[in-house]
Amino acid sequence: MTALLESSPPVTPAVPRRRRNGRRTLDFIAVHSVALALGLMFTLPLVFVFLTAVMSDQQALSSELWPREWHFENFVAVFQKAPMFTYLTNSLVYSVLATAGMLLSSIPAAYALARFRWRGGNLAFMLVIAAMMLPPQVTAVPLYSMWASGHLTGTLWPLIVPYFVGDAFSIFLLRQFFLTIPEDYLDAARMDGCSEFQVLYRVLLPMTKPGIAAAALFTFLYTWNDYFGPLLYVGERQESWTLSVALASFRGMHRTTQWNLTMAATTLVLVPVVVLFLFAQKSFVRGLTFTGIKG
Repeated sequence: MTALLESSPPVTPAVPRRRRNGRRTLDFIAVHSVALALGLMFTLPLVFVFLTAVMSDQQALSSELWPREWHFENFVAVFQKAPMFTYLTNSLVYSVLATAGMLLSSIPAAYALARFRWRGGNLAFMLVIAAMMLPPQVTAVPLYSMWASGHLTGTLWPLIVPYFVGDAFSIFLLRQFFLTIPEDYLDAARMDGCSEFQVLYRVLLPMTKPGIAAAALFTFLYTWNDYFGPLLYVGERQESWTLSVALASFRGMHRTTQWNLTMAATTLVLVPVVVLFLFAQKSFVRGLTFTGIKG
């Protein structure tokens, strides 16, 4: 009896529920503190831009961070000061057509690099990597001379047409997505009599929708925020400006800088991007973590 009592483990006192809840809260804060800090760091500039956008001209960029009066009419004044609808249309035309051209050209190229075995395939892939690493400023002068000889400068075509030829980053990204699809699915489709185009259209594309959505979102965001390209080709023609060029020039359109209107214009440029990301967030995250096999 004494041996049994000596070998029995000690009884651990019960932890109160309030203490357990406190520990869980501390664990949650410790695990998510970095994410909360990063989220706050990225959110504060957006809040500052919005608050400045609804301030008066005298209060903007002063020591007061909270508006004394809310001037939502600043957003209407932006459209009265500059033809923002025209710039918005130009940005949408540039981003939408460039994204469509990227998908039409990059998907077949990525499929060929991922699934075909042909002489020179590795060399072609190395050229894609080299083109992806090449700064756009290096090819700016010869490309501008080419488009100027065709009398297309001052329009959006020099910005849109190259995406119908192929985008190096998108080809690389889509190729990596296509490689995650097991070859057995494609072989089964070929045995059923599908051509390579049918294999791509009916089998591969439905299985890689998250990856394609991520590549399309990358291209849309890049073209929407692109400043160098529009400034180079349409900078001298105001009616062809995109929002990025118009926003950079908005501050110098008047003798005195109206920072509240400048921040209001910045907010209007940010809204479509934020809304698009909120709607495509799930596809974007799935695309970045894409594995090719659904459970």
